[in-house]
Amino acid sequence: MEMILDERRETKDEKVSGMGMYKLGDLCSDVVDCPHSTPEWKNEGIRVIRNFNIVNGSLDFSNGFFVDEETFEKRTQRACPEFEDLVISREAPMGAVCMIPKNLKCCLGQRLVLLKVNKDVADSNYILFAIQSQFVQKQIQIIDQTGSIVSNLNIPDLKSLLIPLPPLSEQKKIASVLSALDDKIALNKKMNQKLEAMAKRLYDYWFVQYDFPDKNGHPYKTTGGPMTYNETLKREIPVGWDVAPISEFIEKNFNGEWGKEDASEDDIRVHCVRGADIVDMVDMPVRYISTKKKDRILNPNDIIVEISGGSPTQSTGRATFVTRNTLNRFDSPMTCSNFCQIIRLKDAKCASYFFEMWQKFYASDIFFNFEGKTSGIKNFQTDSFIATPWAHPPKELMYKFDEMYQSFMKKKERLIAENQKLTALRDKLLPLLMNGQVVVH
Repeated sequence: MEMILDERRETKDEKVSGMGMYKLGDLCSDVVDCPHSTPEWKNEGIRVIRNFNIVNGSLDFSNGFFVDEETFEKRTQRACPEFEDLVISREAPMGAVCMIPKNLKCCLGQRLVLLKVNKDVADSNYILFAIQSQFVQKQIQIIDQTGSIVSNLNIPDLKSLLIPLPPLSEQKKIASVLSALDDKIALNKKMNQKLEAMAKRLYDYWFVQYDFPDKNGHPYKTTGGPMTYNETLKREIPVGWDVAPISEFIEKNFNGEWGKEDASEDDIRVHCVRGADIVDMVDMPVRYISTKKKDRILNPNDIIVEISGGSPTQSTGRATFVTRNTLNRFDSPMTCSNFCQIIRLKDAKCASYFFEMWQKFYASDIFFNFEGKTSGIKNFQTDSFIATPWAHPPKELMYKFDEMYQSFMKKKERLIAENQKLTALRDKLLPLLMNGQVVVH
């Protein structure tokens, strides 16, 4: 169905015919609080939705937790999450919301509430967008500011949230427009994941399987490239490769600077990468740091490593790669929080190789050997890790890898920039559609 958006000429206080305000609880057939207990976690099994899995209105299982069938049955006695049910977070963060996708068998972790939308009066997709709107989020912020030290969106307050509600047919049209934008954003993210996977496969093919192109362009090891046994590593590596600690390639590694919310004289305005921003580096908070700490500003080809986890179950060592295009996306310089560390290579053209090397190690069990704990919080021992010897190819091969890697990154950055525009358009349309300033035909 072709969707045409028209801007209405009425004042912004007017509503679409039939628009009304309804309590969220009246739009649901059931509102089910989660079990207030921590289950026994499993390495595989049935997925559990936790607060941090709810990201920008959708589910992100990059950090996944599981339970067994018996635990699942216990946690879904009152209600089982089903397709198009909504899940909203009661705290940390308060008001984050997502929808249960098709064919997902799951249960809820703590501090979450299951919303079963009454399909006779409301469209689940519309309610999902409505809860994310500034109008509803402001109501949640008021609850947050008037709550206790540890704020919590309790069930009565949740049910009392006011939702602007046009007729069901209008809800579906509005949700269709916004969902189309979200679908395009999701498609771009999948394309970026494929680009990242291609970069990882290239690294694995060249530097793990040792089938990098030889002087004739043939795969090195497969076509009989000479190997030599290295006593330090206790394995064979290609002839001509060096064995050295990563620290020999590093100009310096240093902690970031979290800074402060308000500026003082001569402070520098920066965007600050937190652990939560490691994956996308899209919506970082604005902070202010002293000019005396301007050496904490990020350069192109820096690698950011998360060195401190927020809980015993949160891993450390996640990393991200800073490109020139990344820095150009923001109107201020960038730094990272003091829970992260900046690694700057002596030769910037080697940074992509070392970043993918870091990613390869992160996906293995190697990092567990370099994690310590302070007061129950995990800390990555960066200095110990970079002092450990590994096998490294000649720089010429690192440079060839960098050329191909940068082509992947340019495509990725274009898609990220497009998603920023699409997100801004969606966020601009959302209130206009909800209050009737823009209508869908």
